[in-house]
Amino acid sequence: MEETKLQKSNISIFQRPVFVSLFALLAAIAWGWAYPLIKLGYNEFGITTDMTGSKLLFAGIRFSLSGAIILLVAKAAGRDFHFKKSGSWWYILLFCLANTTLHYAFFYFGLSHSAGSRAAILNSLSVFSVVIMACLFFKSDKMTINKLIGCVVGFAGILSLNLGTVESGRFTWLGDGMIILNALCGAVASLMTRGLGQRIDVFVGTGLSLAIGGLLLVIPGILIGGILPQITYAGSLYLFLLICISTLGFTLYNKLLTCNPVGKVAIYNSLIPIIGAVTSCLCLKEPFYWKYAVAGMLAATGIYIINRQKG
Repeated sequence: MEETKLQKSNISIFQRPVFVSLFALLAAIAWGWAYPLIKLGYNEFGITTDMTGSKLLFAGIRFSLSGAIILLVAKAAGRDFHFKKSGSWWYILLFCLANTTLHYAFFYFGLSHSAGSRAAILNSLSVFSVVIMACLFFKSDKMTINKLIGCVVGFAGILSLNLGTVESGRFTWLGDGMIILNALCGAVASLMTRGLGQRIDVFVGTGLSLAIGGLLLVIPGILIGGILPQITYAGSLYLFLLICISTLGFTLYNKLLTCNPVGKVAIYNSLIPIIGAVTSCLCLKEPFYWKYAVAGMLAATGIYIINRQKG
């Protein structure tokens, strides 16, 4: 009995069921709110759909500052900044590109050409892509009937976004196409997170990925003429909230992925498309079409089916 109690006391807070649920839920809610906040930020800073450099600059400022905050906190907490394996820089750089630079370059482009509620649901493609890619690249991940059914249901939800009239939204390369590429980058980054903790402290690795990845957005953004045409108190507030979302979301989620089976954490991602769609409609006054509800429920159901029997 005493030994059992001792074992439980030695379990990390990031492995205790109550806190796993709490932290994963917080990350999902935070990321869901990012959709309307980015579009509100565009309006306040005067960034229009044709201002490519300004989009990169806006995204880069957000992530580089978020990464800097995480690194400062990690330094103050005495985290180990040394690599656990030699030659890990290449992996960190690839992770920066997948997790931040390419991921959010596509995301910010796509979101400026798509309704926030539609983009939120479409981005759930990332979860289903992770399942398929994991089965292809990791021997420990086998395709099961649950995974197969879940992916079919989820993809059906994503395809249902293109039902209905033209006014309710149809596929566009600049909008939906960019969000799909963003989702695929997110899926690759999720798989790479498995190796991140093997090479460097996960908090430090998260900070580096955001800081370096953010700078790789800022620099080309400035070089192609990116500016923030106007700066308002509201715009600064939206940017601050987006920085907080990145800092909180990535730190919690990456740490949870290194301590728990992916299924225990990923199940909460089913809330992101629903939260993103609802908050976009409420904050941006976007029309809510019936197919958004159908697509959101199918995407959430697909993710639940995939994860319901995982440890």
